[in-house]
Amino acid sequence: MTPFVSSVSPAPLVVDGTLSAFGGGFEALVESATGWPGMGIIFVYSFLIAFALPGPSEVVLVAPIDLGLPPWAHLGSIMLVSATGKAVGSLFAFHIGQEVKQSGPVVRWLRRSRWNVMEWSEKRSVELAQRYGYGGLAMALSVPFFPDTISIYAFAVLERDYTRFAVATFLGSLGRLVVTVAFVGGLFTVL
Repeated sequence: MTPFVSSVSPAPLVVDGTLSAFGGGFEALVESATGWPGMGIIFVYSFLIAFALPGPSEVVLVAPIDLGLPPWAHLGSIMLVSATGKAVGSLFAFHIGQEVKQSGPVVRWLRRSRWNVMEWSEKRSVELAQRYGYGGLAMALSVPFFPDTISIYAFAVLERDYTRFAVATFLGSLGRLVVTVAFVGGLFTVL
């Protein structure tokens, strides 16, 4: 096991009240991805993380991809492919969010749900959106090991600009990976 995810356990995907190993299985696939097909796996995983999978997006940093590039280019390529995948996936989530705004029954059901997801996410998202705009989304997504699907959907319901949303998601996703690498690298320097 590599140092980037040694303390992270795969989160199962919950669908209709049943647990599925799909999320954890996908993480294992990413951790074993190699070569150019591995870059495709990283893209698809990052795409799915943006709107469906509850797992950590940082797992892409441990993919043993060998493209014959220097280490900095190797890591940079993984980060760019992952951030692009998440930006594209966020556009899918954004579209779903725009549709949800138009769907009264879905919003009413979410408001009546046990945890009142809408109230919590709206409150936090409105605070970030009002204070920082799309920069708030990028900042929220830059926090390592924090589930970013909630932030993406919350902003998707509130915002309207697809391009700005995708750019903020790309920058936030890239920022998250940079912060993770810097933190883990600094931690190993101290140890």
